[in-house]
Amino acid sequence: MLSLGVFWRRHKRKILVGLGILGGGYCAYKLYDAHRRTLAELEREIADERENDELAKAQLQAHFENIQRIANTTTLPHAINYLNGRIAEELDLSRLTERLMRGKDQPDALTPVEKLELWEQLKVLSFTKLLSSIWGMALLNLYIRVQVNILGRHLYIDAARGLGISQLPDGDSLGVDDQQKFLASADFLSSHGLPALTSYMRETTQEVLRGKHLRDNFDNATLHEVILQVLDKFMSTASRHHWLGYLMPENDRSEVATTSNDDPILPAVATYGRLMSETKAVLLSSEFSNIVEMTLKMVVNAVVEDFTFPGGGSAVPFKMPLAKLLPRVAQMGSQLLEEQSKNRYIQLIGSSPEVELFFTLLYTNTEIS
Repeated sequence: MLSLGVFWRRHKRKILVGLGILGGGYCAYKLYDAHRRTLAELEREIADERENDELAKAQLQAHFENIQRIANTTTLPHAINYLNGRIAEELDLSRLTERLMRGKDQPDALTPVEKLELWEQLKVLSFTKLLSSIWGMALLNLYIRVQVNILGRHLYIDAARGLGISQLPDGDSLGVDDQQKFLASADFLSSHGLPALTSYMRETTQEVLRGKHLRDNFDNATLHEVILQVLDKFMSTASRHHWLGYLMPENDRSEVATTSNDDPILPAVATYGRLMSETKAVLLSSEFSNIVEMTLKMVVNAVVEDFTFPGGGSAVPFKMPLAKLLPRVAQMGSQLLEEQSKNRYIQLIGSSPEVELFFTLLYTNTEIS
């Protein structure tokens, strides 16, 4: 015991320092181990969140692609087919062509003045049909895509929340009847808006073609210029969004308030009305105006490229009197509205990167103003 006491007195400081070091090391190890475990748990949580995010993104992408397929294979073909029949009824050229053929077979049936007048009417009506088909096909295409993406976004969010019924913001419930009524509004153009559309398109076409005579030679560039001139005049009136009245029923286009920077603020209207208000807000946006302008130019370029004649082929330059061009002009109007599987113009719009990006942003509810 004496030796232990002496040893303790001699080495007490060293022993205490050593114990302190050991204790400190043990505490440091415990702290490091706890920190390591915390980091490992955090990494696992981050990995789980990343996996969940990737799964959610994949589900969202799959749902988005499914919505586009529904638009392409169901909603759009029906609406385009209906529009095709209505334009054929509204802009029927058969009466004019029959009178001209009768005048050809029976020279005394028409005076030179009457014959010239019929040709002038045929000129305006043929271009009106082509231009109404271009505008109607393009705008109806975009309008339906706006609809299905707005509706699809709401339905996806509700499905993700596990709700038994669809709900709009502010707790408004969206029933099947509201959905059907909302999608059915795509037929408004064909059912109600077309007479006003074709009437105004005819006035604009007549104004642009006033200086174009039946014997004037037309080539690809001239045709392209005339079509764009009519569309530019048609779209750029004193009322910038006058064309909205051709696409949407007036009593369903609720007023949308705007902030100082023109961002739309959607009012708390119920169900179907809320969907229509969202649709109107998109149609009034500057981004949508840009997409419309780009789409119309893209379709016009494709239409002019596709003008073919006996003995010629696609993209073959042509030059002929305007009178000989008119039958192909009228025929192209119908070709623009043929069934989905054969309609390269509809497919051209749907595959445009700019159009795809616009509707991706719309579907994901990225701000469009």
